[in-house]
Amino acid sequence: MGEGIGVTDRVLAIDGGNSKTAVALVDVAGRVLARVLGPGASPQNVGLARSLEVFDGLVREAARRAGVAGGGPVAAHTAAYLAGADLPEEEEDLREAISALGWSATTVVGNDTFALLRAGTADGIGVAVVCGAGINCVAVAPDGRTHRFPALGRISGDWGGGGHLGSEALWLAVRAEDGRGEPTALLDAVTAHYGTATLAEAVRRLHFGEVEFDPHALCPLLFEVAAAGDAVARSVVDRLVEEVVLLARVSLTRLELLAEPVDVVLGGGVLTGTGEVVVDAVARRLGVDAPRARVRVVDVPPVVGAALLGLDAVSGGASAEAEARLRAGYRAVGARS
Repeated sequence: MGEGIGVTDRVLAIDGGNSKTAVALVDVAGRVLARVLGPGASPQNVGLARSLEVFDGLVREAARRAGVAGGGPVAAHTAAYLAGADLPEEEEDLREAISALGWSATTVVGNDTFALLRAGTADGIGVAVVCGAGINCVAVAPDGRTHRFPALGRISGDWGGGGHLGSEALWLAVRAEDGRGEPTALLDAVTAHYGTATLAEAVRRLHFGEVEFDPHALCPLLFEVAAAGDAVARSVVDRLVEEVVLLARVSLTRLELLAEPVDVVLGGGVLTGTGEVVVDAVARRLGVDAPRARVRVVDVPPVVGAALLGLDAVSGGASAEAEARLRAGYRAVGARS
């Protein structure tokens, strides 16, 4: 597959999320030479050494699939957009560590939300809000100014993320059963999830470690119950909508874009596929203050955005033909691939 294509004609793209890592090797014409999926390897979760080990293994596998032999350079440029690269000093530390692996002559490392923004826009301009394991927002103005949040969890003021929402579902269900909270269909849904006669029994098993507590698994239940009309579950979803709107509105305000036609891209496992429950609600509420904002859900995976940012870096902007070819190849396999 790599015959006739030199290192200078290739870009290596990495989208390193908390739950999975996507690697793509593409050429300047937008052809995908190889794509590889692997486990999440955020440095914050697994440590820098382990994350580099995972990334290098996936990159070398992508090179092998593209017909690139040996352990030397595989591309002209590496565009790595990673969960856990939340502060400028973290981005720089990761850039130095990744550069030392010798994949390419130049390397850029950024937060993975920038890849989402590029994946959801034609030019990387606008606002992106991601809600997956956590929640984050970045924005880029036409003149290059950026706005971002630290996205370090509750210590930096965050509210949301799959784990947070799943924990809320359990908390509300437990209180509905023991009388401290309002009645909610979350009680039956969460109890059925654990396969126990009562939720109190599930709590006991969780406490003793007989059942693994995975709050992310409860997040879809929250949206299902809310979509069915449950007021308690809907209140949590409404709070998420409020948070997404807040993130976008603050970013638009700081960059003086509230009155401008601008894309607001939503992505991440929690937001993708929620339809009118979240996306339409965000569009309605944000439209009050930003009437020209165009709210959309990303339709290709963020690794496409990483690849496009890489092509922008090496060719002064991905050509329209290359971008169309790259997007078309990934749309065929879905936005989460």
